Amino acid sequence: MYIERVPNRTSPPAILLRESYRQEGQVRKRTLANLSKLPPEAIEGLRTLLKGGVAISELDEAFSIIRTRPHGHVAAVLGTLQRLGLPQVIARESSRERNLVVAMIVARIIAPRSKLATVRGFSPETGESTLGELLNVSQADEDELYGAMDWLLQAQTAIEKALAQKHLSEGALVLYDVSSTYFEGQSCSLTQFGYSRDRKRGKLQIVFGLLCNAQGCPIAVEVFEGNQGDPTTLPNQVEKVRQRFGIQRVVWVGDRGLLTEARIREDLKPVEGLDWISALTHTQIQTLLKQEDLQLSLFDQQDLAEIESAEFPGERLIACRNPLLANSRALKREALLQATEAELDKIVAATQRKKRPLVGADKIGVRVGKVLNRFKVAKHFTLDITDEPFSYQRNQARIESEAALDGVYIIRTSVPVETLSAEDTVRAYKDLSKVEQAFRSYQTVDLKVRPIYHHLAERVKAHVFLCMLAYYVEWHMRESLAPILFDDEAPEAAHAQRDSVVSPAKRSQSAQLKAQRKRTQDDLPVHSFQTLLADLATIAKNRIESHLPGAKTIFDKLTRPTRLQQKALELLGVTL
Repeated sequence: MYIERVPNRTSPPAILLRESYRQEGQVRKRTLANLSKLPPEAIEGLRTLLKGGVAISELDEAFSIIRTRPHGHVAAVLGTLQRLGLPQVIARESSRERNLVVAMIVARIIAPRSKLATVRGFSPETGESTLGELLNVSQADEDELYGAMDWLLQAQTAIEKALAQKHLSEGALVLYDVSSTYFEGQSCSLTQFGYSRDRKRGKLQIVFGLLCNAQGCPIAVEVFEGNQGDPTTLPNQVEKVRQRFGIQRVVWVGDRGLLTEARIREDLKPVEGLDWISALTHTQIQTLLKQEDLQLSLFDQQDLAEIESAEFPGERLIACRNPLLANSRALKREALLQATEAELDKIVAATQRKKRPLVGADKIGVRVGKVLNRFKVAKHFTLDITDEPFSYQRNQARIESEAALDGVYIIRTSVPVETLSAEDTVRAYKDLSKVEQAFRSYQTVDLKVRPIYHHLAERVKAHVFLCMLAYYVEWHMRESLAPILFDDEAPEAAHAQRDSVVSPAKRSQSAQLKAQRKRTQDDLPVHSFQTLLADLATIAKNRIESHLPGAKTIFDKLTRPTRLQQKALELLGVTL
């Protein structure tokens, strides 16, 4: 900080308290306070203090910090959101609702929690950051937030269309996958009992499908009832991309549980311009093996080969075998078999003990069923359950039949080789892991979409959509901040290091070095996304009150960023 005397024509000069800062390589300055009304001795005393001298006997009495508000993490997230133009995508004109939605998106990234807690974070009395002040929503209450969510849901179609125009084009690859999350309560029309990926027994849930581009950037999300099967969500998404987004040629990339034979036959094949990349089920692979369309000798000298089959006319089949995956599956299967045998041996012993033996086929069957349901390898055993004796043995033929296909998977696609080579097709299918990463961020690691407490179906949809917009911002932040995160900033270099696209993914040498040293090439500490936000939050906006003789002045002063914090802000392209 410094004091500057600014001439003012015929009026007395203005005495301003200013500070310098750097923006885009240029030195700029901003005014913190107007000191023109202070007496000359007070101004000179302050000038002496700023130069490192002592103007009064007790420095502690010269200034006091009235309030400290964490600011750096808000500036990073809000600055990125504004740089991406997301406020204009949400609504062209500025409004109270748009500011509230933007505030909720930022809050979801820096501190995901309930609407009441979010409102308290905005308030000048209980605020934990500068977010409410920056977006002028300090006086908002939870009812306003709910109203803004309702307003946002009405704009979802237009927002998703704008994102699709920005990140998708004709002939693009679209990554699509489905997940679910559980619900706290019993009174929402969307929630149903279904297959719980969260393993929350007795909890209602919703299902939602996330649509991303080939790089994993989220484009759209749709909420379905909790008992809806994954494949049945596809027709709705096809209609959305073709009709709402206006993109006629699309390559759908989905796993074999989603792009099933029925969905390909009924929803994709009949529509001109729609192609797909998926994988065959284990049963389908066994059929090809029996028909000798697939010969395991193909993998003697290579790990990838294109094959043909009359079962899949007009499609390319790309057979792959990953030796490391094969070994992993063999070890896991043997461990499960041994664990099952250990429990079954206990049941055999119970039927043979002299005192109160376990008898009755029904009782024995119940205990055996619990064991088999626990370890999921019932198909590999032959059981003999009668009223008294119980015996079992491994089905060795079944085990060997399955083991022969360990590490083998087959990609199926309608995309011609001129458009995508076999290697590029396999890589595109493996890119579904980017959607899985989105779900991890979405559900647990960062944004915490679950559990859901909203009771109105429309609020549930708005909540899920709001979280998608938050992940959209986070995805771009991670892309920019990769050099100082544990994330791999050079994935293409990592691809080049692999012997084959079938082999397990590797991190680039720079990412491995970061992970080993915990420091970057610039000798900065490496962060996770959340710990970096916490580090940035130590950049605070301090409200300072001056007690200099003759006048009382209040001004704001920002914490000086550390070298790491300044690097993060530069990578994001934002300023404080």
